Amino acid sequence: MKKTNIKHISFIGSGNVATHLALAFHAAGHIVDQVLSREYDHAQLLASRVSAVAIDRTELLRSGSDFYFLAVNDDAIFDLALDLRLPEATVVHTSGSTPLSVLQSVSRRHGVVWSPQTFLRDIAMDYLHLPFCIEGSSPEVTAEIEELVGTISQQVYRLDFEQRRWAHLAAVMVNNFGNAINAMAQEFMQRCGLDFTMLRPLIEMTARKVDYGDLWAQQTGPARRGDHKTIAAQRRLLADDPQMLQLYDLLTEIIQSK
Repeated sequence: MKKTNIKHISFIGSGNVATHLALAFHAAGHIVDQVLSREYDHAQLLASRVSAVAIDRTELLRSGSDFYFLAVNDDAIFDLALDLRLPEATVVHTSGSTPLSVLQSVSRRHGVVWSPQTFLRDIAMDYLHLPFCIEGSSPEVTAEIEELVGTISQQVYRLDFEQRRWAHLAAVMVNNFGNAINAMAQEFMQRCGLDFTMLRPLIEMTARKVDYGDLWAQQTGPARRGDHKTIAAQRRLLADDPQMLQLYDLLTEIIQSK
């Protein structure tokens, strides 16, 4: 982690991502000037944690910050880009699937700071080992963003938009899709009166497989073994849930094809 060169930062957005980034930069010694949210109480809650000023309208956003973070949903980035003009600042968004060019009318100095991580507002995170993917509108801007993010994390990666959107897709698969499958398994267990936490060691072991190389080479289970009787029995368990049965069949087919 790099030594802090103190910067002034303002946040547009007060959700999970804005909260964690604001807390991380504040803890690293940077100054958070303003927090903007349409919900003033949300802006005020975050602002109070980082000694910032809360505002609820873009016209109240002051110039003078070194960085402006647009930590909002993807659609809102496009809407904000139509209204904001911050020609003297570096303006970044935090989306994994939105090109940095959407900000070119806001400032000639623009970029992206995106992390392939799920952020929950009230759960503390180890920012030092949190990966961040960055991109800038010029080599100078990229270096400036890298220096800033390097004050909170040791894992900073330069990715262009093509690389970032593939990384985002992969993140959706391992996080959002993976969590959905775990949630369905949790429902199975609860319906049977079983404690889902008995599967926690299995979930943790599955996550640790990433440390041991090729994941397909570590694939286990009835589909990998070609255990057709077990597969048939499990399909019967899902007979009353056609959506889940379809997913089971698709994943079984993919595993068997590898």
